[in-house]
Amino acid sequence: MIDLSVDLAGIRMKNPVMVASGTFACGREYSEITDLSKLGAVVTKAVTLKRREGNSPPRICETPSGILNSIGLQNKGVDCFLREDLPFLRGFDIPVIVNVAGDDIEEYVAVSRRLSEAKVDGVELNVSCPNVKRGGMIFGTDAVAVAEVVSAVKKAIGVPLIVKLSPNVTDITEMARSAVDAGADVLSLINTVVGMTIDTDGFKPGLATVTGGLSGPAIRPIAVRMVWQVAQAVEVPIIGMGGIVEARDAVEFLLAGATAIAVGTANFMNPSAALEIIEGLEGFLRGKGYRSIGEIVGRVQA
Repeated sequence: MIDLSVDLAGIRMKNPVMVASGTFACGREYSEITDLSKLGAVVTKAVTLKRREGNSPPRICETPSGILNSIGLQNKGVDCFLREDLPFLRGFDIPVIVNVAGDDIEEYVAVSRRLSEAKVDGVELNVSCPNVKRGGMIFGTDAVAVAEVVSAVKKAIGVPLIVKLSPNVTDITEMARSAVDAGADVLSLINTVVGMTIDTDGFKPGLATVTGGLSGPAIRPIAVRMVWQVAQAVEVPIIGMGGIVEARDAVEFLLAGATAIAVGTANFMNPSAALEIIEGLEGFLRGKGYRSIGEIVGRVQA
C-alpha cells in the first residue's frame, strides 16, 4: 500500500491533492461530474463579508499555455456561504478550507472569525489577489502589511491559518518569513502573476480592468522556483500550485519542498484532473519504490 496521507498543521488529508481557490467555486457544479470525496481537500473561491458582483466583462482571456483573468472576487458573501455552501461541502469526507479576502484588516478578521466559529477545517488568507483595487494587492506586496493582517486574523480564529503568497514581489522569502513570524501555520504559493493582453485588431486591452492574473502551465517554472526558495527559508508546510496539469507536474512541487499541491486552471480543461493526479502520484511512487508521499518531499538535489 502507498501512503498518500499528509498533515497540514492539523489538517489531515487522505492525499496531498486539493483544488485551488477560484477554479472550483464551492464544488457544487463539479460534484455532478467528479467524486469530491476522493480529493485531499477543497479550497473554496474567495469569500468576503458582503456580496460582491466582481469586475465588468470581459474578464477572462486565453493566452499561450494559460489564462489571464480579472474576476474581481465575485461571491455571495459569508452569510450565504455558511447557509448554503458549507452544509453542502460537509456532505463529503474531505477537509473544507475557505479562502478569505477583504478590503481591510477588519474585514479579514470578521470573515475569518465567522468561519472559525463554524468550524471549517482551515482559513486561507488571500493577501495576494491582483484583481482588486483595494485589499489584497496592498497587503500581499508589503511585508509589514502581511504581518499585520496575519497577526490580527491568527488572534481571532481557532483553526489552522494558511497564507497565500503573491509572486508579484521582489523577494518571496521576505513575505514568507513575515507571514510565518506573524502566525501563519501553512503557506500556499503561488497566486497568479500580473499580466496583460491586447486585442491587436481593436487596439484595446483584452480585459476590462486592463491587467489581470496569469495562471496555467505558463507560470509553473516560476511557481516551482518560489516554492523551492520558500522551503529553504521557513519550516511550515507549503501548498504548491501554479500550472499543475498532470502527476509529474505535482511531483516537481513536492520535490521542491511542498507538502501538498493544488490544481487550479487544469480544472477548467479537465474536471477530473485532480483525481487523475492522485492516481498518477500513487503510480509514480510505486514505480520508484517509495511507500509514502513524504519520502519525496524536498528531495530535489539542487
